Amino acid sequence: MVEVFRTTVSCKEEAFHLIRLLTTRYPHYDINFDLEDCDKILRIQTEDKIIKVKDIMALMHRQGFQCEVLEH
Repeated sequence: MVEVFRTTVSCKEEAFHLIRLLTTRYPHYDINFDLEDCDKILRIQTEDKIIKVKDIMALMHRQGFQCEVLEH
């Protein structure tokens, strides 16, 4: 499964910090950012059938970033 989010992450340092937080909580997710995209994409992929979208968005909001699912 793959989920793509639009975020307000603006620099590599923020992205690395968030990747560390997310991979600590969800070690079975493959997580990356595309900060060159105009939507500052957060992409999460997993072999599992479920990605905890609401939990990820809540974590991002607690860290001070906007995050919403980008419709496919």
